[in-house]
Amino acid sequence: MNVQTKQWVAVGSISDIPRKGSRCIKNGDMTIAVFRTSDDRVFALEDKCPHKNGPLSQGIVHDGCVTCPLHNWVISLETGTAQGADEGQTMSFPIKMDGDTVLLGL
Repeated sequence: MNVQTKQWVAVGSISDIPRKGSRCIKNGDMTIAVFRTSDDRVFALEDKCPHKNGPLSQGIVHDGCVTCPLHNWVISLETGTAQGADEGQTMSFPIKMDGDTVLLGL
């Protein structure tokens, strides 16, 4: 579920996010995990698995997905949708790049 973008916020350089890892950004009471894949694509999801609210930022990034560290649910980085037989979705946020700077759409 994508949110309507109201503003673009610079959240740092792509080099601030480890490959196959993430960096967390606070937006009010919400934590947003910004992920970087092994081929340098960048995605942003609310840092909550739709299953039991596990911290997706601590999961394993692979094949355009992240695996939740609590119960191994696989979540699409692009859409926030649970994969396979699991059902649910976490909020996703648009990302755009300005050179090496990562911009998060809020």
